[in-house]
Amino acid sequence: RNRLGGSILAQVYDEFGTEAPDLDEPSRLAGFFHAVQALSHEGLVLAYHDRSDGGLFATLCEMAFAGHCGVTISLDALASDAWAEDVDGFRRNGEEQLAGRVRDQALAALFSEELGAVLQIRAADRQKVMDGLRVQSVHQYASLIGFLNSKDEIRFLRNAKQVFAEKRIDLQRAWSETTWRMQAMRDNPECAKEEYDRALDAADPGLSVALTYDPAEDVAAPYIGRGVRPKVAILREQGVNGHVEMAAAFHRAGFAAVDVHMSDIIARRTSLADFAGFAACGGFSYGDVLGGGQGWAKSILFNPSAREGFEAFFRRGDTFALGVCNGCQMMSALKALIPGAAQWPAFLGNRSEQFEARFVEVEVTQSPSLFFEGMEGSRMPIALAHGEGRAVFDAPEDMRNALVALRFVDHRGNVAEGYPQNPNGSPLGITGLTTADGRFTVVMPHPERVFRSVQMSWSPDQAGEDSPWMRMFRNCRRKVG
Repeated sequence: RNRLGGSILAQVYDEFGTEAPDLDEPSRLAGFFHAVQALSHEGLVLAYHDRSDGGLFATLCEMAFAGHCGVTISLDALASDAWAEDVDGFRRNGEEQLAGRVRDQALAALFSEELGAVLQIRAADRQKVMDGLRVQSVHQYASLIGFLNSKDEIRFLRNAKQVFAEKRIDLQRAWSETTWRMQAMRDNPECAKEEYDRALDAADPGLSVALTYDPAEDVAAPYIGRGVRPKVAILREQGVNGHVEMAAAFHRAGFAAVDVHMSDIIARRTSLADFAGFAACGGFSYGDVLGGGQGWAKSILFNPSAREGFEAFFRRGDTFALGVCNGCQMMSALKALIPGAAQWPAFLGNRSEQFEARFVEVEVTQSPSLFFEGMEGSRMPIALAHGEGRAVFDAPEDMRNALVALRFVDHRGNVAEGYPQNPNGSPLGITGLTTADGRFTVVMPHPERVFRSVQMSWSPDQAGEDSPWMRMFRNCRRKVG
């Protein structure tokens, strides 16, 4: 009914409006929900957005912003007006009055916040979608309103005449400006401006996957087939919450994953001598207070028996270790105990001055890391979540000589040093390192949180069950033998 009471449009003009939108018939909403669920299950819905604050105009703009595409919309079906279409009424009331009414109807169609949604569908599926809506008796409320355009514009038509058209990128820039200015006041203003500029790059190709190996190949299968599962300690400290995913990834690769808390080691209930390797997990050690990873390291360094156990583990020659996030911070602080780790950096506060939880692009670089063997040159997205991930080296020569295993890249494959493609401000995009023998590797992002394709917030079409990150765990199993 295009009621405007209480709408954003009314507020902009310092008005309350008259009648507000309401749910007049609850059965319609239930029918609509079931219809959309069925259409989604059949793969007929390409995109969906409910109509809420800002009405249809905001809904369509947000969809275009997310899809980096233009849309052409006809308002005829949504702003129909029998009075305005009456030829005699036109003659009686004059062109000016009629034009004003047409404008009012168009505004109401664009900015009312009635219940509703926009669905993007394939043209070839139009009849199937309408049939699906008909099953739930909501087809009479559906209108075909437009299509994508190649001009990257947001365009609205009424009676075959253009009533509004702007470049999508210009509208997105206006839409994002308030967020940018708030972020500049709250966070590092340089990072805020870099994100604002990069996010609105009209030519940005977006996330991609470029691999130098087949992620479906299970290089660990011959070793799993022998029925032997080497023990790996899934090491955690108070507050760590990434241990379950880590255990699942190592188990899938053919290991026997054992939950080991630091208190077990300090109390000598468990010894690292019983394990082929360990994975130091991430996720809010010590409640993710600043320096939580350093605190974890000190619980080892300042405890004679724990320190002795870790030193013996690192010296053995047949062991491996992976440090992720807080575990990366912890292992970097243990570099005095780890052969070949002397040039590793400390990981300090993010340049943005904020906790960063993002899905970013990284590249596997040439390194001796046993985890990344055969993956060199591959680019793919990964999850990260940390407040202290900026690599800070003791000396410039340490950075030049460090064995980098992973680095941030932008969506074009270039080394990322700007925000947010480089979310923590590490020099040269460095976000993973290893030792000369490749047995010990630390990374700030979370490969264990994306070892299955369904865990990834975006993955390529036709992606298999295993994401590209599963290879690093299988590499480890192959190396152990």
